[in-house]
Amino acid sequence: MAFAAKIITRSLSTSATRQAAIKHVTVIGSGLMGAGIAQVAAQSGHTVTVVDMTDEILQKAKGSIQKSLARVAKKKFADDPSGGETFVKETMGRLHMATDPKQAVGSADLVVEAIVENLEIKQTLFSLLDENAPPHTIFASNTSSLPIHDIAISTKRLDRFGGLHFFNPVPVMKLLEVIRIPETSDDTFNSLMGFGKAVGKVTVQCKDTPGFIVNRLLLPYMIESVRMLERGDASVRDIDTAMKLGAGYPMGPFELCDYVGLDTTKFIIDGWHKKHPEHPLFQPSPMLDKLVAEGKLGMKTGEGFYKHGK
Repeated sequence: MAFAAKIITRSLSTSATRQAAIKHVTVIGSGLMGAGIAQVAAQSGHTVTVVDMTDEILQKAKGSIQKSLARVAKKKFADDPSGGETFVKETMGRLHMATDPKQAVGSADLVVEAIVENLEIKQTLFSLLDENAPPHTIFASNTSSLPIHDIAISTKRLDRFGGLHFFNPVPVMKLLEVIRIPETSDDTFNSLMGFGKAVGKVTVQCKDTPGFIVNRLLLPYMIESVRMLERGDASVRDIDTAMKLGAGYPMGPFELCDYVGLDTTKFIIDGWHKKHPEHPLFQPSPMLDKLVAEGKLGMKTGEGFYKHGK
């Protein structure tokens, strides 16, 4: 009886330790999303290592994070400039840069991947990380469109794998989608939810369904808007105006498409169509395909559904 009690106590103790153990975070990728994730993690007291391919890329990201922190400090410490300077200095002191992912995960409690949306590249990365990270390390992908399970199967820690889908810009957007696959343990899921709350996000949970919650609803809405335009039901301007004034949306679907990037929208819908070819909401759009082929990708190229001044 005493032996059984000892085992149960040890089990509960291990569980509690694991849930409270996220202190050291490694972020793979220092682009907009990776830098943003690193910033909010460091801001909230975590030690963070950011990994990317070259020192030049990392220094650029570090400068971007410092500027973003300065904006946060100006607002947060409006009446205490000295406190703002301390906040920035201490946060930057918790940030470390590295080009070797194998070494960078050596003491990580959590690894968050925020690299290119390519399944094979993500699988190759996580397979490498799996061989070098400690057994307790939790893995998470920030993918917005790829199935978490398809990424996780490249590792031997499916019970310690989940999704953390942040939104851009990370320091500003309050939402965090926490995704669990069937194999994700309760300890892992609770740790991911706890981490989300620790970095100041409002967490919502979702199964590993295409696009999770936000993109699963948003992308079909955007594509259906394009189909209305293809049929000649209404103009770009009128559809956007109707959704802003009639539904209270801050942006119309075509404004949003231009902001996100037509190539990004096409990439996601094409990926879903490939995996679920019979799904009516995931069918490709000839008009979207044509605009992307012409290099009209939205705001970043100066023209998409609208023409944008550069």
